[in-house]
Amino acid sequence: MNTERITVMLKIQQWVRTRPRFTALLVFLYWAKCMLAYTVDFSLGVDNPYDAFILALNPLATTLLLFSLSYFIPRPKIAYWVLFGLYVANTLLLYSNIIYYRQFTDFLTLSTILNASKVSAGLGSSTLKLMTIHDVFYWLDIIILLLLLLRKAIPMNPKRYPSVNAWACLSGAVVLFAVNLTLADTSRPQLLTRTFDRNYIVRYLGINAFMVYDAARSAQNNQIRSQADGTDLTNVLAYTRKHYAAPDPQYFGVAKNKNVIIIHLESFEQFLINYKVDGKEVTPFLNSLYKSSDTLSFDNFYHQVGLGRTSDAENMLENSVYGISDGSVFTSLGSDNVFQSAPAILQQSAGYTSGVFHGNVGSFWNRDSVYKNLGYQYFFDSRYFDTSADNSMGYGLKDKLLFAESTKYLEQMQQPFYVKYITVTNHFPFMITNTDSTFPKGNTGDSLVDNYFRTANYLDQSIKEFFDYLKKSGLYDNSLVMIYGDHYGLSNSNNLSLAKMLGRDPSHWTAFDNAQMQRVPFMLHMPGLKGGLQHQYGGEIDVLPTLLHLLGVNTKQYVQFGTDLLSPQHDQTVIFRNNNFVTPNYTFVGGKGADSSVYDNHTGLPVTNPTDAQKENFNNLQTQVDNTLSLSDSLNSKNLLRFYTPANFTPVDPKQYDYRALWTKLQATEKMLGKKSTSLYSKNGDRTTTGLYQTDAPELQENNDAINNVPADQLKKEKEISQSDKEKASKSSSANP
Repeated sequence: MNTERITVMLKIQQWVRTRPRFTALLVFLYWAKCMLAYTVDFSLGVDNPYDAFILALNPLATTLLLFSLSYFIPRPKIAYWVLFGLYVANTLLLYSNIIYYRQFTDFLTLSTILNASKVSAGLGSSTLKLMTIHDVFYWLDIIILLLLLLRKAIPMNPKRYPSVNAWACLSGAVVLFAVNLTLADTSRPQLLTRTFDRNYIVRYLGINAFMVYDAARSAQNNQIRSQADGTDLTNVLAYTRKHYAAPDPQYFGVAKNKNVIIIHLESFEQFLINYKVDGKEVTPFLNSLYKSSDTLSFDNFYHQVGLGRTSDAENMLENSVYGISDGSVFTSLGSDNVFQSAPAILQQSAGYTSGVFHGNVGSFWNRDSVYKNLGYQYFFDSRYFDTSADNSMGYGLKDKLLFAESTKYLEQMQQPFYVKYITVTNHFPFMITNTDSTFPKGNTGDSLVDNYFRTANYLDQSIKEFFDYLKKSGLYDNSLVMIYGDHYGLSNSNNLSLAKMLGRDPSHWTAFDNAQMQRVPFMLHMPGLKGGLQHQYGGEIDVLPTLLHLLGVNTKQYVQFGTDLLSPQHDQTVIFRNNNFVTPNYTFVGGKGADSSVYDNHTGLPVTNPTDAQKENFNNLQTQVDNTLSLSDSLNSKNLLRFYTPANFTPVDPKQYDYRALWTKLQATEKMLGKKSTSLYSKNGDRTTTGLYQTDAPELQENNDAINNVPADQLKKEKEISQSDKEKASKSSSANP
């Protein structure tokens, strides 16, 4: 046996006795990993031998180019370790994209990577859940190679190579990449100038080339931003003014001066409404709201998020501006950009108090910075809740606890208020204990799909408990409640498992079906509201003008890309961030205009032989879609709203907002206003209403102090902050008598 091992070792040593051969081995191993990723983990849509050949070719050029850098290092031993380090780094980049793709069906961008720290909280458990058995093949060779290098089973040949060899290797890689690009451009003309989506870049040029391409685009955008001036806004203003849809008189102002309570349904899809598992409604309470005569419910409402996911949804709902194509507005631009957001508009036009309740850390999606730029006066993050281990999950506080523990803050807020609840329990990977939910699982065999119904049911129960409190406390009668799903919960790959539960044959599932699964609930509920099921097409971009018109605020002077869903002039073209779109008659996925896969919405079948008139119409629609996204991107990337201030609107000064001591701020405001205070607490004779909250959350059965009391650590911090601020004020007054 020992003799056989020695023979194998000698063969390995013999084969990789030179650095070029070791380099060739690493190139081959990385190529093999790419092929595994391309065929198993990514869905790149390769459907012909020519594209398959390009796919097999694309990892070679950039990998060889990267590895050739080690040949510029004169000392052989260091060069070997640098080469191995580059190989490990390249594998890490590939694997990071694999994990990201499994969750988001997309590839990492430079912006996403640079802002990873702003969205990293709570991601650990999800990452582990995304790992699969075959992932060992991405890392096993690295461990083996490292051991072989350390044990000198792979010798580090001391031969030095002149720089001319390095340049030759580099030049060869460039030539190979030029061949790759030429072949790619033959299959997909103008690949780099008319990018349809990231899939195409990776399919034709590979992960490394995509990262370089994305970095170049980001640098270009930064330069454009620095050179922007007010004239860049002209086309944006022309578009939004022409696109404006006047409000329906019967709905304009019907919710004037009402409180606004927004409930963000995490990862919640439209198909869950009225759906049953084992004869039980998944969301019985939301179903009752959906059917209520006091609710405007929309069954053709789509999420429109991109890489920013939840933050994109928030951005559209607060600003009626699309997200960016290569990341999140919140994390990339939100700390610096000027906005015309709902909190600021309502505070300045109607005296609203604004706040957000979210049981995760404030830095997630950069919210603690962005919310100040949006004009939010209060942001109650995880510091204000009991987020001990049993109370939290990967992305923050459980929903039942969030609603219950928020009441002590909500009752202190001055009315009218505009508040948002960001729920998290129905977040991927949809984990919930049997203690929290006894609802039956699905029966697909896909754990993500099967558990999705349980977490959605838990969310539904949470909202019912909150509504019960609103009714008991009296807030319900003076509030408009807006409920929306932020984005899809199940990815396209999960949809194949879900198809069985929807009575569909997975083998007949199409891109049209995936597009239909992008629908999410949208409801506007208020006592006395003329409700009913609405069939018009719309999306998250349309929420702000719809809401503001209900509140009696005309949106004509603001820069908004959406239109009032209730307006007769509402634009029913629903634009997705990847330039696909949906109209009441057709769904367009992949490609551009007439070159897309076009489906008839009424039949679900592809339009195989469109007439010339149809082709012209499809291309015109695509031009409008592309122009809209281009204008929105220009507005975001160049921060153009700094050059335009509507009448009677003052740009938000984020320095006015401080989220460090919000409980102290609430009480100080109450005390300052005295009898003029409009908070629920004041209206109730300075008595708390938290005792009205009833929940079956097991964490609050034996001890419900968290409902009534601010966490002790936060109270201590607020006292320290108050004392520090007093000392600073005292020193300042002494210095300036």
